[in-house]
Amino acid sequence: MTNLDHINLAKEIVSENKATPGPLIEILHKVQKLLGYIPASIVPTLADGLNLSRAEVHGVISFYHFFRSTPPGRHVVKICRAEACQSMGSRRLEEYAKESLGIAFHETTQDRSISLEPVYCLGTVSYTHLRAHETKANLVCRLLLEK
Repeated sequence: MTNLDHINLAKEIVSENKATPGPLIEILHKVQKLLGYIPASIVPTLADGLNLSRAEVHGVISFYHFFRSTPPGRHVVKICRAEACQSMGSRRLEEYAKESLGIAFHETTQDRSISLEPVYCLGTVSYTHLRAHETKANLVCRLLLEK
């Protein structure tokens, strides 16, 4: 899709959701669901359509970690950073992933195959140790072998 396609899509989504109270977050979710991220080129369109400043729209995009402003990799690896997971070894997993992939959180490998994202609760604290081990094994065996 071109920038013009992105802008037209943004106009359509704003038009469909403008009457909803406080529609910005819902609109951002819809854009990201369709495009995989929220292109900077549509921020002025969203701002104009919702009678907001560009700074307000950008502020919401940058405040919520869920929203992406760049296209994600083919695979998105999410590592929990909550205290319970850290106590079970997620920091070691995080260091391993960053070193193995050569990227930090919110970055994508040069070949666009893997993005690394922090999350703050996956709701699986009682399985943390098992999950960390399985995730590390999958990261090594499946994703890194694709590189």
